Amino acid sequence: MDLFGRDFIVTQEWSIDQLRAALDLAAAMKRERFHPRFTGILKNRTFFMFFYNPSVRTRQSFECAATELGGHAQFLQPEGMRLKTATTAGETVEDAAKVMSRYAAGIGIRILEDKVPVYGAGNELLREYAKWATVPIINMADDKFHPCQGMADIMGWAEWFGEGSGRPNYENLRGKNFLLTWASGALARSWCSVQEAMIIASRFGMNVTVARPEGYDLDPEVVAWTKANCEANGAAFRAIADPEAGYDGAHVVYSRNWVTPQAYQDGAFQKAIEQKKSAAHTGWTTDARRMARTDNGIFTHPMPVDRGLEVTDEVASGPRSAIYDVAENRLHVQKAVMALTMGNI
Repeated sequence: MDLFGRDFIVTQEWSIDQLRAALDLAAAMKRERFHPRFTGILKNRTFFMFFYNPSVRTRQSFECAATELGGHAQFLQPEGMRLKTATTAGETVEDAAKVMSRYAAGIGIRILEDKVPVYGAGNELLREYAKWATVPIINMADDKFHPCQGMADIMGWAEWFGEGSGRPNYENLRGKNFLLTWASGALARSWCSVQEAMIIASRFGMNVTVARPEGYDLDPEVVAWTKANCEANGAAFRAIADPEAGYDGAHVVYSRNWVTPQAYQDGAFQKAIEQKKSAAHTGWTTDARRMARTDNGIFTHPMPVDRGLEVTDEVASGPRSAIYDVAENRLHVQKAVMALTMGNI
């Protein structure tokens, strides 16, 4: 599978065979984490990590990934660079991308909801870099998509329904019921992780249920993609406004807070307003009673978990929680994507 030089901005833009190639390599890298055949793939090569927003797992996992592949990850922040914006003079995206391409083997960009004036502007920035760069652009989370998280999600679920760590079975996910449920929360989260979860679940043949209060619909384009993916796989899609019904027969429960489509007003992200709206919707926390209605389902979350609001501690830290497996898989899928798109493999 030749993916050298390929951008990774959203999983929907890679074929299922390309996704499987990366996932199969990730599983091999997990089983044989420090095997010599992997440790020199990025030898003497640098990966630029361009963070508009801070992170915990993203920076840690990408830096570990580059190191374990024999390369180096360099941390960059826009405030430390002289870049042109709508209000300041500086270097254009074209110039920055072309110069960075002369230095690095790939460029990762992380830009989330509070760093953009309108929904989609972060994703547009990544695509502008991809237009001018001659090395791969890796989406480390933008305001629409989080492909590395989606890959870690599906690998983790397939491990639970497969033979365990490093031995996922993706065929066993076909026909399984995936519940993506809005949840109470204080963090006013963007759509990137939940939208990627919808996409990846539907690509692998899972039935998708989205449960959310009225007024919390997700991106219509992403919903259309998910419906089309489900139809292509003979799976079902439904959207409901009931906080209870989606748990019945669910195999994977993904409980997370997200904002309304009105989160941007006057060129700014309205965090306080969204937090107030969220607080008005009670009764959407995933708890043991609701998980008992599932078909021996697992709980999944991209983290950080808003414990006590999105989910109870009993579930998040319980025996059917996949959160730490999924978090670990960020390292392995990112190693695989980096190896395939910018390595000597």
